[in-house]
Amino acid sequence: MTTNFTRMAAAATLVGIPAGLALISDSNDTVLTVTLAGWLALFVLAARRWPLGVLLLSLASLAAWRMAHLIGIGWVWPATAALVALVLAGRLRAAVVASAAALLWGAVWDGVVELRDTDSLFAHLGGEALWVAAVLAVTAAYRNTLRWRIEVGHRLARDEQERELEARRRRAEERVEIARDLHDVVSHTLAVVGVHLNVALDAFDTEPDEARESLRLAQEVRGQAMTDLKALVGVLRDGELPRLEGLEPLFAQVRAAGLAVSFNEIGAPAEVPAPVAAAVFRVVQEALTNTVRHAGASKVLVTLRYGPADVLADVRDDGTSVAGFVEGHGVSGMRERVAALGGALTAGPDKTGFTVRAVIPLESA
Repeated sequence: MTTNFTRMAAAATLVGIPAGLALISDSNDTVLTVTLAGWLALFVLAARRWPLGVLLLSLASLAAWRMAHLIGIGWVWPATAALVALVLAGRLRAAVVASAAALLWGAVWDGVVELRDTDSLFAHLGGEALWVAAVLAVTAAYRNTLRWRIEVGHRLARDEQERELEARRRRAEERVEIARDLHDVVSHTLAVVGVHLNVALDAFDTEPDEARESLRLAQEVRGQAMTDLKALVGVLRDGELPRLEGLEPLFAQVRAAGLAVSFNEIGAPAEVPAPVAAAVFRVVQEALTNTVRHAGASKVLVTLRYGPADVLADVRDDGTSVAGFVEGHGVSGMRERVAALGGALTAGPDKTGFTVRAVIPLESA
């Protein structure tokens, strides 16, 4: 309950009591009713600090005024402002008990002392009881609405704080992701450039044209690596992740290194979330990089299948140098990347070479 409310309640009491008594009773002295209104209005100003005490004092003053025949009607309703203040303070039960006690005392006084007839008794006290019940109900509903709004506000603030914490966690994960991406780009580039440099070194004396072409391809790969690194800087700036559209340039680099790459794409990648697409891209990139480095393969088949619930990435080569390939394949890093999205990755030799297979659910993103 705010200071403005207590002032408004005091003003309403100062005006409302004389007006109400004038409307429902013609036996009241104006000076006395104004004095009572001023007295109760002063009480209301203290209701913010002592709501129960103000209500009890107000009801006691009304009882004294009635029993002294200073006013002709009203046991509780002139103390409506104090009643509202107590309910808003969270003391609904105390307000009900105090009001019921005042009305009960009023019924005993009017019936036993004043000897009013039953119709008059029920007309005045019944109407006052209805008024008190309505005030209590409306005020309690208003207070519950205020509490609900405050609770919603707290919940929204808590949700906002949780979203901020989640955003911080995601930013931390993105930093780890960027570090892995840097490793992938650099290791892939070094592997491909190393192959071209070895070719150039072997052909430098006997086939200078082939050596020159290998050096040119190594330069192109270096340029593409610089583009990829700039893209990672873009990740730091705006959070963009690698997309599946970038696989064709990756395949071109591997083909330029002398490895035949076939690509099968089943389904449409349009509905693949960005985190899943980025993970698929990095799995394919890492698998191809290690194929070039370790497998001694001549061809590799990349298959992507987009299902309604998951994405399958399958990289299969015909390499023979399996032992070194397994050790240098970076399987643990790829498995962590896939597992972070709720997927699974398997890698190992088969009848024709080596296969890396990752299945990533779409709903994990």
